[in-house]
Amino acid sequence: MTGGTGSAPTRALLSLAAVAVAFAAADTYVVVLALPEMMSSVGVPIDQLQRAAPIVSGFLLGYVAMLPLIGRIADLRGRVPVLVFSLVLFAFGSLVTALAYDMPSMVIGRFLQGVGGGGLVPATLALVADLYPAERRGVPLGVVSAVQEIGSVLGPLFGALVLAFADWRAIFLINLAVGLVLAAALRALGPGPAVVEERASRPPDVLGALLLLASLVAGALVFVRPADLLRDLTWGQLFIPYTGDGRWLTPIGLVAIGAVVLLVARCLTAKRPLFDLRHWGASLVEADLVGALLLAAALAGVILAFATADPKVQVFSDQGWWFLLGSLVASVLFARHLRRASAPLVPHGALRRTPAWGALLVSFFIGAALIAALIDIPLFARTTVYPDSQLAAALVLVRFLVALPVGAVIGGYLIRRFSPGLVTAVGMLLAATGFVLMAQWGLTTVEEPIANLGLVTGGFGFGLALAPVNAALLAFTDDDVHGVASAFVVVSRMVGMLVGISALTTIGLRRYYAEQGVVPPAREVCDGKSRCKDYSDLLRVAGIAQEHTVFYGAAVCAVVAAVLALVLFRQAKASPVSTRGALTLH
Repeated sequence: MTGGTGSAPTRALLSLAAVAVAFAAADTYVVVLALPEMMSSVGVPIDQLQRAAPIVSGFLLGYVAMLPLIGRIADLRGRVPVLVFSLVLFAFGSLVTALAYDMPSMVIGRFLQGVGGGGLVPATLALVADLYPAERRGVPLGVVSAVQEIGSVLGPLFGALVLAFADWRAIFLINLAVGLVLAAALRALGPGPAVVEERASRPPDVLGALLLLASLVAGALVFVRPADLLRDLTWGQLFIPYTGDGRWLTPIGLVAIGAVVLLVARCLTAKRPLFDLRHWGASLVEADLVGALLLAAALAGVILAFATADPKVQVFSDQGWWFLLGSLVASVLFARHLRRASAPLVPHGALRRTPAWGALLVSFFIGAALIAALIDIPLFARTTVYPDSQLAAALVLVRFLVALPVGAVIGGYLIRRFSPGLVTAVGMLLAATGFVLMAQWGLTTVEEPIANLGLVTGGFGFGLALAPVNAALLAFTDDDVHGVASAFVVVSRMVGMLVGISALTTIGLRRYYAEQGVVPPAREVCDGKSRCKDYSDLLRVAGIAQEHTVFYGAAVCAVVAAVLALVLFRQAKASPVSTRGALTLH
């Protein structure tokens, strides 16, 4: 895509894409407050939190595992079509989640949301590279990074606001509406006038639209099963399964399945179908679907090994080593496939330059440090002053997250004067300083003003590092691989988060057990109510020692990221340009 001369439609296009990224980012965190209600609605007791892990890991798996494939399709097919497709898929996943009646349907909905939400990130970053030359990307990259982090701030607040007036399903119905509106707006702004005229001259695919409507109505009835229809002697027969008790083996379920099959057949055979599945299918093959599936399997093994574990009591899930073994096998097959394929998922030499592959390595350690803040700051608050309020503990993290987008915008400005390596290093050293300050917190520090120093310093430092890493990657990769390269940066950060929380939790648990070992047994100190309270305080001290250890470990990861940035980004230079020029498109 070629940018215009600072035209309003072009700026509006990038603005809409950034808003979509922020909205999808908010959905990553909105589930935190809604999770208890989501569990109870599908029959999972609130005291069996481990059974709800697939709701979280399903979204994460979709978000990460398919990113490289979507990024590569964005290189081949264009940024705007991928943005529109990702938003539609995100909206459809939101609908499935809102209508979910059991754990499998809820996990499928969250997985589809993850795929759609994740696909927005590399397409938007690549869109920035399309619209701005290398010397002017700093500020817009900073803005995109900022709005993404603003989404993480607004997510818990949005969830709390909706839950105050409605149940959890309203959150995902709002996602559905906003996703479709953004998709329609992007589609209207994206194509040029000639494409719009050509589309307008096409006759509508009435049959395809009717099949889509039948699929949605019948599918919704399968999910919702309205009580009035179930009690009706005639209409109720539509919900009686032919065999077993499966909802999809009922007459209405088979109607929904049949309508979907006919819709797919229509889209594959019609000259002007409602959805151009043939073109998308060709794009999947051209983007190297086989390689993408092998990489997805490798990433899925890592994600499931860590994400399905309870970080308070274990590093891996019970089947963690088997997941990692499967990941290793898939990784070997993926590497072999890349060498042999004529058009691989990652084109030969795409990441050959040091700042390009260096951005992946730096992102990994940034993620390993960042996850400590996202998880252990609220955990510290729950351990100390807010043991009975998940919302109050989450609001402590918001102080950290508010500083992050501010740092992201400033980081975009700074790389106009300083090299990306220097800005990244300064940011990660500030993040390390923030963690060191957090490691000094005591039993009541979280509710004291002094806590804001560590939170703001750490959040601001992480923000500074976001735009320079993306700028270094985009400057040292070719235009036709910006989508897949941006996807790998996101994947690296997410994998760093998973590995980081595992490693840091292991170290922290050792400190916890060491501290707990010097605490006398409960029967020796609980001879009265006040003594039992004192015993609880002793256990809290052990928990604080664990969190302090995690914070120190995160500081080490941040310092490693700073050193790597200085070394690996030394070829990346500052891009001096005026403030006005930084926001002007070519």
